[in-house]
Amino acid sequence: MTENTQQQPASVPELPTQYAPAEVEGKLYERWVERGYFTADAKSEKPPYTIVIPPPNVTGSLHLGHAFQHTLMDALTRRKRMQGFEALWLPGMDHAGIATQNKVEQQLAEEGKSRHDLGREDFVERVWQWKEEYGGKILGQMRRLGDGVDWSRERFTMDEGLSKAVQTIFKRLYDDELIYRAERIINWCPRCLTAISDIEVEYQEDDGELVSIQYGEGDETLVVATTRAETMLGDTAVAVHPDDERYKHLVGKRIKLPLTDRTIPVVADTHVDPEFGTGAVKVTPAHDPNDFAIGQRHGLESMTIMDERGVLTVHGPFQGLDRFEARSAVVGALRSQGRIVAEKRPYVHSVGHCSRCKTTIEPRLSMQWWVKVEPLAKAAGDAVRDGRVKIHPEDMSKRYFDWVDNMHDWCISRQLWWGHRIPVWYGPDGEVVCVGPDDEAPTGEGWTQDTDVLDTWFSSGLWPFSTLGWPERTPDLEKFYSTDVLLTGHDIIFFWVARMMMFGLYAMDGEVPFRTIALTGLVRDERGKKMSKSFGNVVDPLDWMDAYGSDAVRFTLARGANPGTDVPIGEDWVQASRNFANKIWNATRFALMNGATVEGPLPEPSQMSATDRWILSRLNKTVAEVDAYYDDFEFAKLSDTLYHFAWDEVFDWYVELSKTTFFGGGEPAKVSARVLGEVLDVTLRLLHPVVPFVTETLWTSLTGGESLVVADWPEDSGFRDEAAEREIELVQRVVTEVRRFRSDQGLQPGQKVPARLDLTGTDLAPHEAAIRQLLRLQPEGEGFHATASLPVAGATVALDLSGTIDVAAERKRLAKDLAAAEKERQQARAKLGNEAFLAKAPDQVVEKIRTRLAKAEEDIARIENQLASLPEA
Repeated sequence: MTENTQQQPASVPELPTQYAPAEVEGKLYERWVERGYFTADAKSEKPPYTIVIPPPNVTGSLHLGHAFQHTLMDALTRRKRMQGFEALWLPGMDHAGIATQNKVEQQLAEEGKSRHDLGREDFVERVWQWKEEYGGKILGQMRRLGDGVDWSRERFTMDEGLSKAVQTIFKRLYDDELIYRAERIINWCPRCLTAISDIEVEYQEDDGELVSIQYGEGDETLVVATTRAETMLGDTAVAVHPDDERYKHLVGKRIKLPLTDRTIPVVADTHVDPEFGTGAVKVTPAHDPNDFAIGQRHGLESMTIMDERGVLTVHGPFQGLDRFEARSAVVGALRSQGRIVAEKRPYVHSVGHCSRCKTTIEPRLSMQWWVKVEPLAKAAGDAVRDGRVKIHPEDMSKRYFDWVDNMHDWCISRQLWWGHRIPVWYGPDGEVVCVGPDDEAPTGEGWTQDTDVLDTWFSSGLWPFSTLGWPERTPDLEKFYSTDVLLTGHDIIFFWVARMMMFGLYAMDGEVPFRTIALTGLVRDERGKKMSKSFGNVVDPLDWMDAYGSDAVRFTLARGANPGTDVPIGEDWVQASRNFANKIWNATRFALMNGATVEGPLPEPSQMSATDRWILSRLNKTVAEVDAYYDDFEFAKLSDTLYHFAWDEVFDWYVELSKTTFFGGGEPAKVSARVLGEVLDVTLRLLHPVVPFVTETLWTSLTGGESLVVADWPEDSGFRDEAAEREIELVQRVVTEVRRFRSDQGLQPGQKVPARLDLTGTDLAPHEAAIRQLLRLQPEGEGFHATASLPVAGATVALDLSGTIDVAAERKRLAKDLAAAEKERQQARAKLGNEAFLAKAPDQVVEKIRTRLAKAEEDIARIENQLASLPEA
């Protein structure tokens, strides 16, 4: 444990009778910020510890997923700060290209305008105004949660420094021929009018139609099936497998494309699965990524048949129709020609939608900017393989390798106005010039800058080093890079994590952006269902903070956080965490009222009772367990360990067992008061990173210390007393067994019962007063008549229940319970003895009946023992 360096005040401030989070949390947080506790010092000689926050969107607000990950990052950072590290948790926001542009365009639409009415420059200025007025709402909500971030280093992906970093790395990648421009298939949103990344595509099962169409004439025909009949107008081939005997006579020939005056070739390609459908597929290179690849292999023409809004631009009768209108029209025309061989409606299949506006995505051939990822992805894979970066939990590594080892070139251009504009200029004679931040852009007639902006993930991929001042070699970069931990959800391992790895290794000459990737699960509702507005189960964590306090929300989230595993959460669990905070409050308040102190050194073990030595032994074991769990990112286990140690062992057992000592006064009471002060001091320190507000309030009252934020983290002193632990375990067994018996007899918890304790030959004698106090056992007195005798832990507890219960009524109640249990046993045995039933019943049903049988037999044994222990009526 940590040597106590705090001075207890001469008079302990009196705590209110109840803990009121709303009266404490806001003031306490502002005090922490004002005192600079979260501000890291790049000149410090302390070892650094760095976490950069996954930047939330400037348009966003705090949801449970944020609250979950922020709680864990805050816990890590607070602990390291207490351990003597120069801890930097760096906050900031992402400019969120599409989401933010959509917000402002919606605002303009309400005014009857579009961005084109303003023009690019004025529109971008309007977005900045929106950002200043409405953006960053989440930052204030982070304060509510208690995020111990360094606000002096807050960054934004569009601020001047980060913009310089973006331009610098683009120029370097371009000069190294790792950025290029090419025409490829991309995800296109006809509503947002831009390419979007894979992560911005949401797939859902939609009702569509599958139509089978006959191509060709006479003997030279084949049938293809499609869910997008309108794209057939852009077909430039039909493909079959080279080994498919059914179509070998057609390979190399040209067949008639229905509804057009064109013929298209039949090509042989191993991509085609001869077992699927008819074994023949239509090839539309400009509107399907797989078809584009086939087209590249066979030198096929790519015909774009839709404009950027998904409106057909070819073939008279269908020209000007929306893609979905065209689909019906094309099928109708084919049907009238007898070309429809089969139709299936509804045909449920997975369809991509824009995550922002829910529009169906259109694969589209488009001229875009790309990152050549092969060498960058290899470096990202090698960094994990050679141990420079560890993924936790380790079994997530396979998913990481599956992604980086098979990564396709990355489309980084977006057809937006809000974002980092691509720093490339085109000249009047076809010149292409990439401009770095220190270069002069070309001027003169005919020179224009590329109109596209960069994918938001491009700038956020630089986050671990751009936020520290790169490309300058700043003191922050020298001190705090590489960062220690990236804590993020497993759902963005492919998109954000891999990009940061690629860019970090490239920009920082092989230095990894983080040493550990700690992957979390996703927050779900109490039934394990994904939270979604459409399901009506989305929870605003601010509502729970208002009702139960931020500590309760934080503790609930941390207690569910098993590495890489999804986290179910319900309001009942937050209420339970609120009760835990209240328990900490009430127990500490009791301790302070009874003289608990941190003043002076701990007494020698020889001066302590077994109860004192037991709790200190358990305390040190708990410190060691919590440290081990932190090192393995086992937040659920460390939270559960602290919960049970604090509630069960400290508050329910140690405090109760010590009450007779406290009330007895004298030197034993002083020793126990010092031990209790030590236990509370260390317990509050251990709890602080997860529940910072209530622990800070209690600890400063207990110790008079400045703040837990800058207090020392407890260390395991090595003190162990196994003999004392065994001794108190015996006490706990006696108390638990007698309590259970009392409950079975229907006695009220506070009801006093005369009892004789025979503790001969045990280590329980010093604890008789405490046992009697805990069990409400009176001295035996005159006329004592033992009506029940309980042997437990080598001792005997004889109870006189005469006059405390209605024996006849109790026997009647127990007899009724016994009959019900025997009937349950008989029914279960009958089913398990029925061979015909066992042959047909599912395994889980049989297992359920076996469980019922075991429970019935356990109840019968318990009730019979209770009946035997009752006096005669």
